[in-house]
Amino acid sequence: MGEQLEQRESFALMHQMGLNDGAIERRKQVVALEHSDLARIARIRDLVLPRVDEFTAAFFEHLAKFDEARPLFDNRALLEKAKRLKAEHLQGLVSGDYSRHYVAQRIELGRLYAVAGLEMRFFLGAFHQLLRFIGNEVMTHSEHAPLEAFDAFMSLKKVAFFDLGLIVDVLVFERERIIRQQQEAIRELSTPVLQLRDRLLLLPIIGVIDTYRARLITENLLEAVRARRAKVVVMDVTGVATIDSRVANHILQTVTAARLMGARVIVTGITAAVAQSLVALGIELDRLLDTVGDLQGGIELAEQILGYRVSQGNASESRANATS
Repeated sequence: MGEQLEQRESFALMHQMGLNDGAIERRKQVVALEHSDLARIARIRDLVLPRVDEFTAAFFEHLAKFDEARPLFDNRALLEKAKRLKAEHLQGLVSGDYSRHYVAQRIELGRLYAVAGLEMRFFLGAFHQLLRFIGNEVMTHSEHAPLEAFDAFMSLKKVAFFDLGLIVDVLVFERERIIRQQQEAIRELSTPVLQLRDRLLLLPIIGVIDTYRARLITENLLEAVRARRAKVVVMDVTGVATIDSRVANHILQTVTAARLMGARVIVTGITAAVAQSLVALGIELDRLLDTVGDLQGGIELAEQILGYRVSQGNASESRANATS
């Protein structure tokens, strides 16, 4: 059951990477793998298969020399699975069948290396050692026909480089996936849009706002306005030390876009330093948007706009039109 799930995940990753039948054939063309190579590989199959375990051991012995590969060796279950997949890889290497199923097996192996955090340079070094061991075995047992043995090994290397391209692409793809996930997490943390109550959002902004972050603020805010059907947004900039003209204009564009979507934006917490810099830049925000001195005042104004009435004596709240 577990192996079937892994195969489905490998085929799913193949789809994400665009590895369809056409792409696979194209990769074979890149390494110049032709039908004549299959016949040459068949001649050395019986030399390779009996020593699959030995070649597998050589691959992992080389990796074990480096501390950077310790995460793989410290995880016994992951290491045993890696050894099994590597043995299957070597058996498939001389099988002569390099179809979608073969590619899926290489993808699965690449995914395992990615999970183990194996750096590409150490994988490449171990892979080179593996080819050297196989080459020595082929040449040693073909003393009477060295040229034929060399041609057969070169055909095998075409498949090896075909595999190498697949596994390296998986390592790169998975690393980029992690980077994208980290960037998305940073994006969400740096521009959080909080829902205070029905139709009321709070966007607290802390730290430096550059052009890139200003764009993220706009995107996140407008998405939240649409998803949560917000009517009022309180944008608090108390934690912003300075705002340049480009960022100020971006904020104004955000406010305008939010208005077009039916939401009113209240800006709170503009410090004296920020206010002076905006005036020096000739930007008069009070004519273009609602500003309130502090966050509490901004929330109170937002509640008034929405029709909420807050009793000072307790925390109970109700809509004004419901009590009138």
